[in-house]
Amino acid sequence: MKILVTGSAGFVGFHVAKQLLERGDNVVGFDVVNDYYDPSLKEARLTVLEETAQRADRGFVFVRANLADRAAVDSCFAAHDFDRVIHLAAQAGVRYSLENPHAYVESNLVGFTNILEACRHTSTPHLTYASTSSVYGANTKRPFSEHDTADHPLQFYAATKRANELMAHSYSHLYRLPTTGLRFFTVYGPWGRPDMALFLFTRKILAGEPIPVFNRGQHTRDFTYVDDIAHGVILCSDHIAAPDPAWSSDRPDLATSDAPFRILNIGNNSPVKLFDYIEALEECLDRKAELDLLPLQKGDVPDTYADVSEIERQVDFRPSTPIHEGVEAFVKWYLGFYRAGGNQ
Repeated sequence: MKILVTGSAGFVGFHVAKQLLERGDNVVGFDVVNDYYDPSLKEARLTVLEETAQRADRGFVFVRANLADRAAVDSCFAAHDFDRVIHLAAQAGVRYSLENPHAYVESNLVGFTNILEACRHTSTPHLTYASTSSVYGANTKRPFSEHDTADHPLQFYAATKRANELMAHSYSHLYRLPTTGLRFFTVYGPWGRPDMALFLFTRKILAGEPIPVFNRGQHTRDFTYVDDIAHGVILCSDHIAAPDPAWSSDRPDLATSDAPFRILNIGNNSPVKLFDYIEALEECLDRKAELDLLPLQKGDVPDTYADVSEIERQVDFRPSTPIHEGVEAFVKWYLGFYRAGGNQ
């Protein structure tokens, strides 16, 4: 197939594009490669994708443009006939949304509108897009289920992602565009983002600096290894969303519809205490961390826990990477990448 992967220079997008190339698909990547974090890391990911395409004898075309640029998006869709669209580009970061909400409007709302319109006008067979577990917000019911309410986000990032889900439903209803929204839980692993905990902790431990531990370490997170996540994204993209024949307007299910629309959690269903995560990192680095215990940050939620029964039932997704193995793979990549000259 020919598949568009937006955010292909980003963390999850890179891994999805790489797995698609390795299995024999042709990939068109789309990314603005901005400086939200070190662009050299993004450029290194793109180099790996080009090398992977050469080894697999597959096509990889990269479009360096902003999704908020409607003309650039339309031009990309006019030049290619996509069998699938996997939309992973977004302005990420919970805390950054407190500082620069306009970046989220441009990327997550305007950019997503341009993708929806392009998919509509080219009759794209299936749009799969990234949402987030942050949409559950003030919901304290555990584990988080797609069938429960997600209408009390605690930060603007989550609000834009919940808006994406509602926008997608309107296009699924009006234009019968099949859409699948994936609520990612905490993704970690090689080639990760420098603003994420594992990357930050590793750098500080190696530098002998204290690591900031918010909520005094009482967090639990449904950590999911990136290779598992990428595999799950591709499984969902392969299985086109369809209307739910049991859906009722009298008792509407928030995760399905009488339109070709669905929302799925994609996580590990195995929450890990933050202290256990740090301990796994200490073992892999063979160093003890100095902890700077801090209160809960504004916009953060104390715990995440994914109910993954729906994604298991619908596409047979079952993550298999234990936390220590995943952390060890990250550390091995981190040490190798930065010893080879990557910037920090």
